[in-house]
Amino acid sequence: MDFKDQIKQIGDRVAKLKDNILTEEATKTSFVLPFLQCLGYDIFDPLEVVPEYVCDIPTKKGEKIDYAIFKDGQPMILIECKHWQQDLDLHDGQLLRYFTVSKARFGILTNGINYRFYTDLVAPNIMDEKPFFEIKIDELKEQQIEKLKEFQKSTLRCFS
Repeated sequence: MDFKDQIKQIGDRVAKLKDNILTEEATKTSFVLPFLQCLGYDIFDPLEVVPEYVCDIPTKKGEKIDYAIFKDGQPMILIECKHWQQDLDLHDGQLLRYFTVSKARFGILTNGINYRFYTDLVAPNIMDEKPFFEIKIDELKEQQIEKLKEFQKSTLRCFS
């Protein structure tokens, strides 16, 4: 099965199961982790996908983001997850705080259905206010699937 079919299958799964997903943890397990697997990441390799990655901010210690994807020993993508019914507009500040204190190049805010991709195009190491790419997993368009391929393990590049 190719990437396009796999990602569409995840969208179908989300549409079918969402009403049975009652917690944020269930959202991560049922929706977000299969999405990461589809992108080619080994969710069982703690050197590649790090759950509860520490992103301490100066005023608060022990802050953790849900997942960090590492490539070549560097955090590349930070992922903050919410329950599928959560409005993501209420949570982008949380991702921004984590992004600023890490060396990651991308941040993803998701509720398992909506995925917002952020980076630092405006100012270095400061997450942009608006996402540069956004998808709804159960309503994917062809060009969005092509753009998602840039985030696959095999194509994601480290930046210095």
